[in-house]
Formats: sequence, structure tokens, C-alpha cells
Amino acid sequence: MKNSRILGTGSYLPDRVMHNSELEQLVDTTDAWIRERTGIERRHIAADNETTLDLAYAAALNALDAAGMQPNDIDLIVVATTTPDCVFPSVATMLQAKLGVTNASPAFDVQAVCAGFAYALGVGDNFIRANAASTVLVIGAETFSRILNWKDRNTCVLFGDGAGAVVLGASDEVGIHSTHLHADGRYKELLHVPNGVSRGYDVMQQQEAFVQMRGNEVFRMAVSKLHEVVEEALLANNLEKSDIDWLVPHQANIRIIQATARKLRMDMAKVVLTVQDHGNTSAASIPLALDTAVRDGRIQRGDKLLLEGFGGGFAWGAALVTY
Repeated sequence: MKNSRILGTGSYLPDRVMHNSELEQLVDTTDAWIRERTGIERRHIAADNETTLDLAYAAALNALDAAGMQPNDIDLIVVATTTPDCVFPSVATMLQAKLGVTNASPAFDVQAVCAGFAYALGVGDNFIRANAASTVLVIGAETFSRILNWKDRNTCVLFGDGAGAVVLGASDEVGIHSTHLHADGRYKELLHVPNGVSRGYDVMQQQEAFVQMRGNEVFRMAVSKLHEVVEEALLANNLEKSDIDWLVPHQANIRIIQATARKLRMDMAKVVLTVQDHGNTSAASIPLALDTAVRDGRIQRGDKLLLEGFGGGFAWGAALVTY
């Protein structure tokens, strides 16, 4: 059985930056309120002609370049997204074509909202462990602004668009130590888009097709479940909290991140934060944060990383990684 390790990281953010001051003109909110409650100062918004595929493609090219790989070196593409370009085909298969991958390797999307990248990473890691793939492109990409109600101040201030990617390769060295994935569908009403293809397709352009969230209840569940999955990952690898060099969390809310860090007894200086610049980019937020910290030199080869995310469904997950 082979192990998988991260060979390269990449990311992409749309050019347009929306500051909190712009949101003050749209809904009854203030820059100070958004910063205090969420930690968000700005977010990136995809252009009208820019799709999830476009974001994923740019992030993929950056990750492939960092890994020193060519598109046809990839034998599996897994894209985590909640906001695909169309009902079908998947973003992953369209990305395969756009990259010029011609080896007929499998490509598919996974949908676990903000936990999507943890799920996709787990899929890629297990394909390699099963000798079913040797080089995997794992991407989280979202145009989440497309499913926001810009009159709902409880949700529109939180999210942004972006993409992040990693290239996984088979290795005799341990890179991905373990992934831990969970879900509990009983809580779907707390964070969801209530309509879709097989129900309510005729109202997809109305408010019923936008994100709806009961924030306080989501916050409590997120803090609890992230603590549990972090403990699970540490126990599975016989590690102590002090063994972790960097926490790379889903960038949903500064308060959730701080609560998780406290439970880990980890100084915030060892937590990768991008929420202030990116907002919540759903499945893209973990790989965006990872790539940011790799490229600015904070994360070095050999560092132990704890990646974790929580999203609608509810779905949540964590990965213990030696970079």
C-alpha cells in the first residue's frame, strides 16, 4: 500500500474585491459589525463571465506548476464544489478537457459544501492507498456569490469566491496520515439551500434558491464537531496537540477558528488565517489558506498540519498531514 503526499499547492482568486463598506450600501450592516462578528474585511467576487470551472482551472495550473507536473501526469481529478457550472457534466470532467488531459482517467465532483475539500482529499488519498491512482489533482472551487441573497445580511456578508488545489502523489513517505469524515443529515434545516433540480427547480431564480442559515445554532454545532474530529485525528495517529505545527482551518468565522484553537491549546500565531481577506469560500477555503501559507513561507516541508472543515449537511472532516 502506497502513501500519498502533497507535491504542490495552488490557488486563484477573482480580481474583484468587495470590501465591507460596499455591503453597507446593500444591507443594514456595518464594517465594524462584520469585522467583530466574523473577522471578515473583504472577499473576492467572480466576474459575470467567470465560472467555477475558470477558477478551478487557474488554481489547478498553479498547483501543477508548483508540483513540477504536466496535466497528463494526472490520473484522477476530484473537484469539491457546491456551485458547479451546470447540472452535468461535472466541473471535474470539464476541467479535464480544459487542461488537455487525454488519458481517459476518472474525474468527478464531490459535494459536501464547506467540508468538501476534506472529503475530496480523503477520496484522493484513498485512491492512492488502493493503488487505483498515482497522481491526483484535488480542488475546492466555488462561485458561492451566485447562491447568495444580497438582501439577507445574515448570509451575504459571509461568503466569497475562489479556488484552491493540491496535487497528491504516491510516495513511500507518509504525507496524508489520515482523513476523518462525518455527516449528520438531521440538521440540514440549519444551513441549506432549500431547492434544487428535483424539487423547486422552477424557483431557482427566487429567494428560495439562496443560502439560508440559522447562525447561532450552526456556530455551536461547528465548534463541537470540529473539536471532536480534531481529537479523533490526533488519537488515530498517537499524537499530542503540541505535535501540530499548523492548524489550517476552514475559514468560516474568526470566532469558530479561535474556539477550535483554544481547544487545541494552540497559539493563534500557529493558525493560518485568511478569513479577513477571502471570507468563507466554502470548499475552496482550506486549500486557499494552505496555498497562502506555503507560498509565504510559513509552512515548510516536514511540518505537521491539521486541516479541518465543517459545512452544511451537516458534514465535517479533518486531515492530519505532514507537508
